[in-house]
Amino acid sequence: MTKIQTAGIAGTGICLPDQLITNDDLAQIIDTNDEWITKRTGIRERRWVEDGVNCSDLATGAGRQALANAGLKAEDLDLIVVGTISGDLVFPSVACQVQHNLGATCSAFDVSAACTGFLTAMQVASTHIAAGLAKNVLVIGTEALSRMLDKTDRGSAIIFGDGAGAAVLQPFDICKRGEILRSTLGADGSGHGLIAMPMGGTSHFHNMDSYVSDEHFIKLKGREVYRFAVHKMAELIRWAMEGIDEEDLCCVIPHQVNQRIIEGALDRLDWNQDKVMINIQRYGNTSAASVPIAFHEALEEGRLQEGKYVVLVAFGAGLTWGANLLRW
Repeated sequence: MTKIQTAGIAGTGICLPDQLITNDDLAQIIDTNDEWITKRTGIRERRWVEDGVNCSDLATGAGRQALANAGLKAEDLDLIVVGTISGDLVFPSVACQVQHNLGATCSAFDVSAACTGFLTAMQVASTHIAAGLAKNVLVIGTEALSRMLDKTDRGSAIIFGDGAGAAVLQPFDICKRGEILRSTLGADGSGHGLIAMPMGGTSHFHNMDSYVSDEHFIKLKGREVYRFAVHKMAELIRWAMEGIDEEDLCCVIPHQVNQRIIEGALDRLDWNQDKVMINIQRYGNTSAASVPIAFHEALEEGRLQEGKYVVLVAFGAGLTWGANLLRW
């Protein structure tokens, strides 16, 4: 029987906009303040793209750093998969723009799973590797959500930030680290309307009336999302940890959705935050970029220990969710 080739993580990278938006900055345009935002979300600041910087630019920067850290060149890539909901254009894909920017010649496409986008792209990549269809795959989560926000809406403007994170996946036998042991993805379309941007698709295409209204901005139902997210995060961590001794776990890297949601999930698990990577205070919710940015920073901070387990979890609009168990 042929052994299934598991994937590993050969290198990571991130790219963040230079423009820093603090809670005090937002208080100048919204009826809010630093204490109110921090207490409810844990966010103190976030990055928003500057004029002339696009989602694909962030993705390219993160991808370039991941390639360098993996010791590869763009021409070594067999596939590029990008998770995003805020691409430069409705079509073509961000992945094709990244391919061009990097000088690669491989296949390239996007996946749309909102905040679960990076983990969805990782599963696509690891499946290609397992099937022998690719050896070097660049996976990116990238967002420029600030371009889709109503900056006067306190419910959404305080939450979202921009950025990109990337990872190069290879057969584990080659890279010898970050082995992806198991993965899961799921969806519940009955929550389709909880987080959405109404205008822009062919059902409610952009027109002048949509710009006069606020239908071309992100809409979210916070209370419903909170209940779903707390339950789903705890469920996904339990799934990933099945059969694993907590002492053998070095880090849980959750989607940075909201500090209170992360704490609520940990309360359900009766865990503390010692082994949980949290950086939402600096970046806010960067959707598909959230997990790879946190993963890269956890690696840089030395939180990923050789031979120990790492859990990645995410959930988002759709509703969608996903998780990975890795052994570093």
